[in-house]
Amino acid sequence: MRDPDCLFCKIANKEIPSEIIHEDEHTVAFLDIHPKAPGHTLLIPKTHHRWFIDMPDELSDEVFRSVKRVAKMLKDKYEGDFVRVGIVGTDIPHVHIHLIPQKISDDGPEI
Repeated sequence: MRDPDCLFCKIANKEIPSEIIHEDEHTVAFLDIHPKAPGHTLLIPKTHHRWFIDMPDELSDEVFRSVKRVAKMLKDKYEGDFVRVGIVGTDIPHVHIHLIPQKISDDGPEI
């Protein structure tokens, strides 16, 4: 399922360039164009779903497996103590998960 007007669907289909740092059968992860911290990444399912709770269980399982893989990669690359993870879907109507590597001493950006 794809929404031809959706920005994230266009990124998933490579119609719009982005700095993709991870891709698998179900998801794409790319650097945020307005990062709140170095390494701020967005991870999306390749299929269009407005809300996280509307995704099929199998897809949400795959999405969170990818979130875990990308979080480990970001933690190592940016030498973070942890990776802040947040699901927000109000600015672009396509499920997207923010991953922001951080140090414990950081105040931390709001997602």
